[in-house]
Amino acid sequence: MESTVTGLYPLKTAGVFGVIVLLALTHLRPHHPFSRIGPANYVTAVRAALVSLVAGLVGEPSTPTLAAAAVAASALAVALDGLDGWLARRTHLASAFGARFDMEIDALLILMLSVLAWQHGKAGAWVLASGLLRYGFVAAGGIWSWLRRPLAPTVRARAVCVAQILGLMLALLPAITPPASARIAAMSLAALAYSFAVDILWLWRHRSDH
Repeated sequence: MESTVTGLYPLKTAGVFGVIVLLALTHLRPHHPFSRIGPANYVTAVRAALVSLVAGLVGEPSTPTLAAAAVAASALAVALDGLDGWLARRTHLASAFGARFDMEIDALLILMLSVLAWQHGKAGAWVLASGLLRYGFVAAGGIWSWLRRPLAPTVRARAVCVAQILGLMLALLPAITPPASARIAAMSLAALAYSFAVDILWLWRHRSDH
């Protein structure tokens, strides 16, 4: 991979990881009630490093080698997903910080994969909606307070998140070309949009609850 990326790649990767670490440390104390960080958060930090490797590929040459590298790093990040939650429960160090850290890394991975899918011509600009839905939802919560109500974790939401990541990874694979790649990306986006719609409808129906 080193022979095909530009000289900016290490700087972009390090910059993304640095921002992730800074934001994580900023939110650590208020939402992590334990005296030590714990192994689960270290696993999530490794996942953050892998996602930073993927993020650094944005703006790099759109070659099959780099597309395959993005998929490989993403696959490893997905393989580690779930391990952090298991470790948190095993060590009795589960926290709101750890859950949010894990969720935000997934959201960033989806955003970066959607950008790369567009950059590599695997789907149209509409694929960016896959990565922007989460951030649009958060932004909307700044306007409508009922959208900020906590949502209980569900199997449906978790499964759709994983399906979205896997769908974008498949679309990005060099062996899968348009229009097949676009169809895969569209199906995963439809599933994600459905999941968000279910959550938003639930929040709307319970907007008056205390």
